[in-house]
Amino acid sequence: MNPLLLRILPYIAALALVAGALFGAYHHGLSVKDAEWQAKWNDRDTRDAQAKRDNEAAERAKEQARQLAINKVIQDGQQIIDRANADADAARASADSLRGAADALAARLATSQAGGHSCTAAASQAATRAVLVLADVFKRADQRAGDLAGYADQSRGRGMTCEQAFEGLGK
Repeated sequence: MNPLLLRILPYIAALALVAGALFGAYHHGLSVKDAEWQAKWNDRDTRDAQAKRDNEAAERAKEQARQLAINKVIQDGQQIIDRANADADAARASADSLRGAADALAARLATSQAGGHSCTAAASQAATRAVLVLADVFKRADQRAGDLAGYADQSRGRGMTCEQAFEGLGK
């Protein structure tokens, strides 16, 4: 073998050992840093997951509170509508009795005007017809007013319910 090669072979081996040691140290440093970063990322991922769970729980609680508020508004609105319907039924019954009284009065007037003098019979008959027409107009107007009042009360109840539900969404 070449004597020069034999003389520098220990230096080459030492240099290779130093290079290997440096490479090993560098690789070890990378592994340690990677492990540190991985631990930090895992910790961050755990915190993020917990924050997500906490946020979802808070949002669910808000949603349930809103739904309870909406359910209460709907229940209150239904009570208003039920009261309006009951009031409309009571008003309708009262109006029916009033219309019955008007019919009875008109019938009594018609029978009382049936007898009498012939010269005043025509005038009396015209007056009776006018009273009957007015009684019929009154009955129809009263019935229509009762229907419109019922619709108005129901619409008011529905509108109040809608308004309260809308205001509840802003909370």
